[in-house]
Amino acid sequence: MTAPHLLADSPQQPPLDPGLSPYTGYTRAHWEAAADRMLAALLPYASPHRAQYRLPGRASHSGAWSDGLEGYARSFTLAACRIAGAAGQDQPGTTHIQDLIARYAAGLAAGTDPADPEHWPPVTDRAQSMVEAAAIAIALHETRPWIWDALPEPVRQRTAAWLGGFVGAKPNDSNWRLFQVVTEEFLASVGAPHRRAEIDAGLSRLDDWYRGDGWYTDGDGQKFDYYNAWTLHLYPVLWARIAGPRADGMLVAAHRERLRRFLEDHQYFFGADGAPVHQGRSLTYRFAAAAPLWAGVLADATPLPPGRTRRLASGTLKHFADHGVPDAEGLLRLGWYGPYLPVTQPYSGPASPYWANKAFLGLLLPADHPVWTAPEEPGPVETADRHLALPGPGWLLHSTAADGIVRLVNHGSDHQSPTSAIQDDPHYNRFAYSTATAPDTPPDDTAAGPDNQITLLDAPGRFARGRIHRLFTEGRRAGSWHTRPSADNGEHARITTVSVAHGPWEVRVHRVEAPAGAHLREGGWAVADDTAPPVAQAGPGWALARRRDGLTSLLVGLLGWDGEPPGGQGSVATSVGHNAYGRHSATPLLTARHPGGTRLLATLVVLSADPGLHGGPQPQHTGASAVRTADGAVRVVFPDGTTEDVPTA
Repeated sequence: MTAPHLLADSPQQPPLDPGLSPYTGYTRAHWEAAADRMLAALLPYASPHRAQYRLPGRASHSGAWSDGLEGYARSFTLAACRIAGAAGQDQPGTTHIQDLIARYAAGLAAGTDPADPEHWPPVTDRAQSMVEAAAIAIALHETRPWIWDALPEPVRQRTAAWLGGFVGAKPNDSNWRLFQVVTEEFLASVGAPHRRAEIDAGLSRLDDWYRGDGWYTDGDGQKFDYYNAWTLHLYPVLWARIAGPRADGMLVAAHRERLRRFLEDHQYFFGADGAPVHQGRSLTYRFAAAAPLWAGVLADATPLPPGRTRRLASGTLKHFADHGVPDAEGLLRLGWYGPYLPVTQPYSGPASPYWANKAFLGLLLPADHPVWTAPEEPGPVETADRHLALPGPGWLLHSTAADGIVRLVNHGSDHQSPTSAIQDDPHYNRFAYSTATAPDTPPDDTAAGPDNQITLLDAPGRFARGRIHRLFTEGRRAGSWHTRPSADNGEHARITTVSVAHGPWEVRVHRVEAPAGAHLREGGWAVADDTAPPVAQAGPGWALARRRDGLTSLLVGLLGWDGEPPGGQGSVATSVGHNAYGRHSATPLLTARHPGGTRLLATLVVLSADPGLHGGPQPQHTGASAVRTADGAVRVVFPDGTTEDVPTA
């Protein structure tokens, strides 16, 4: 049995509705059809008793037993949204809602029976089963009238006992605390043993990670990513739905206000083509980035008009559908567009991508809700050029309406724990990310690509930015510093960087303290394409890579890159099979020798698909410049004449 592609031309594919949805054409019927096709595609991989879904692909570090449970639990989320959205009733011309109810009830009976060969691994300290137990608890709550209430009493008792493994157990001290919260709250809702103190402690721990303006770090440190979207804001909403009158009203109100504030920012993370900014871990969850948009509506905690909510959510679902996700077999594979393991983590198994199903929470809203009936409204990136400072995570966002690209400038998220060893994670420690690019991430154990970083090439070890030390994030500027080993004797170089964002441009002013002769290299954006290698051009002080469709990455040395050869030399690094956005990738580079002591560098970094932006790649054609001022600052002039003075002290 093979499910058709999401946008396949088939009798089951709803027609696009440009009147109601002028930006995507998608309606509620498209979401229902997408859910139905993904659920149908999973059925051939279900175990005989439906307790496990054994999908093809690389196993996670938890092993095949756990991966099979993951397939059941994460697809149950999707089934629950579909069942509850249809009020448990088959719809005209179909019988699949009742089939779904029977399918997941059967899996529950087998998975919780220790005597059944398909039984699930127990919920124990820090086990992956904790994550999946929470998904099952949420799905059981949302489908309670049709599944839980209809289960035989022995199955209910076994299910409560299996979920009850959480009671007294220790989750990872991260977003996992919320898995314990929602699972034990479900146990409380059905009169099963639980510990209110553990629920309260998990919710209290969430407060410890709040950094203001709607932003949480995922555990101690500077761990900002999409876990804000699909866990740290989402699970408090789902917990409150389970808890009902048991929930502390003031706490629920605080969570709602934080979510509302977060959504004020989150709406800016989607490009005009629906792509979310490519940053952080678990990116294989893809359109789960839309989950908090629906959560804000479910909790009456959104600042967005209904038509914008649906436009953004439908836009990201359509973006991936347009790029072949799910695939021709109807499956979500480990990757971004096509299969690509470097965007995954060791905990990612074949069914891990089905956390994307959180994007379907909108089906819990009735069909006559304004979020489904209001005409689509444009997303923020489509109406004007914008820049936005996000002090919580230490980010700047800048987007351009001409090409619909959103760019994220990073001076605050490094995914380092306060006491951990320094690691090079290209999805966290690069200077910038976007909706149109991904960092170069080789599939083997070689060093990640040179894009969006400055480093000392002859320093020992990998070229990690490592721990980011914040300076400020305000207006259209952000700054930070980091250190790099500069010699085998333990000496370190210090690099302080201030980024100024304006339109499609970013200027980075670096203050590099390093020994004489240190070999410096800066990289621009990596652009990637499946069809052909990007065009590469370079000269003294500049380098450019351009995709066939016009997406251009340009790097221009404005200050400090001149000097003795090879000072200021431009080049382009090319790779094959190193990028989630395409087989062929290219990154502009500048290199120079450090004179010793302190060196100021200023670099224009450009990512644009606007064909009218540049008359040519050479610096004199960009209109940009940078000079030292009498007070020691760097005066930056952008290509459109906008001027900014950047302090360097």
